[in-house]
Amino acid sequence: MRSMLPNALRVGDAALTAAVIPFTAAGVYLAVLSVPSRRRVPPVSTTLRVAVVVPAHDEAADIEATVASLLASDYPAERRRVVVVADNCTDSTAALARAAGAEVIERVDPVRRGKGYALEMAFATLLSEGATDLVVVVDADTIVSSNLLTACGSRIASGDLVVQADYRVRQAQRSWRTRLLHIAFTAFHDVRSSGRERFGLSCGLRGNGMAFSVEAIRRVPHTAFSIVEDLEYGIALGKAGIRVVYAHEAWVHGHMPMDGKSSETQRDRWEGGRRLIRRRDGKALVAGALRTRSKLLADLAADVYVPPLAHLGSALVGIAAAGTIGSLAGSRASGRGWVSPWIGAIGLAGLGFHVAEGWRRSGTGAAGLADLARAPLYVAWKIGLKVTCRRRRATPDEWVRTQRSDPQEGAA
Repeated sequence: MRSMLPNALRVGDAALTAAVIPFTAAGVYLAVLSVPSRRRVPPVSTTLRVAVVVPAHDEAADIEATVASLLASDYPAERRRVVVVADNCTDSTAALARAAGAEVIERVDPVRRGKGYALEMAFATLLSEGATDLVVVVDADTIVSSNLLTACGSRIASGDLVVQADYRVRQAQRSWRTRLLHIAFTAFHDVRSSGRERFGLSCGLRGNGMAFSVEAIRRVPHTAFSIVEDLEYGIALGKAGIRVVYAHEAWVHGHMPMDGKSSETQRDRWEGGRRLIRRRDGKALVAGALRTRSKLLADLAADVYVPPLAHLGSALVGIAAAGTIGSLAGSRASGRGWVSPWIGAIGLAGLGFHVAEGWRRSGTGAAGLADLARAPLYVAWKIGLKVTCRRRRATPDEWVRTQRSDPQEGAA
């Protein structure tokens, strides 16, 4: 029996090594994307005709401020327009948007509901009119930088087809929860996007602050209707060989839910939507990348399979801890330690570097650094949410407006 123990320990080490390798690969992938690099800024161009599409569902509380922010753009007024799609609204969104200076398309369809359908209608309308070169999509609860249209238009005029601006949390400094979310958003939207841009990959679509040339929409019609329509459409563009470039110098700041219940609702939808896309498109992306040797498709596959930061961190910590305990037992039994804890440590180091770069770029300073100490509580909440999500059936085509607390307070 004593002679069997070393063999059993070796089997345990091998099993944990096999389990930790994918998570460590994800951590290394994030670390590589986190290395700072010089950012490209193309020559300014304001020659394109720009239409800003604002899909809105019962956004009376925010729509006026969003339209005002867009109309304050430094882009020539004669070459830009703001089009609000009031989708199945039951409030005064349409009237307020018109009064604020926007054009309004009122859409009523109780069956085909959701942001994806609103975008489909807006894109089709604008293309049929033939008076637009570039379509920029901004959420209805958002304020934007004055250079948003210029930054996107300049890249399209330089030959790019699709652009994503930096997307951040609007009320980032309101609480520890929003600061943590802001750091996570910065890591996901800015750090990763900058890295993917550096390697000539697609930075992906984030749902807010997206810009599409008319050529891109014609080549890949918008037929993405899931709750994560941005991820879905970004993958469709990638399959067509169109990469999304990153406009780091322009930003959009959107509201995020304040309380735990609203946060859970939103995360439930996001996580469930990404899980559906991963199951539907993940294997096809890997196969396409191998078949065509496309680094763009390979990266899109990696983006789909990399877990959320909280899940990745908890997996690495858990496996590394189990490996450490096993390594101590192995050392006593045979004088040999385990390999799996070291592999897990590499993944944790990569993840730590990624999060540190997200904190550095977030601008949250000492408060954000202190809030990172609360991350274990946030991770525990995320794990609980993941378990809850598995018990629910995702609703990929339903547009549910997330409840927010005092949308005007804490605006960035």
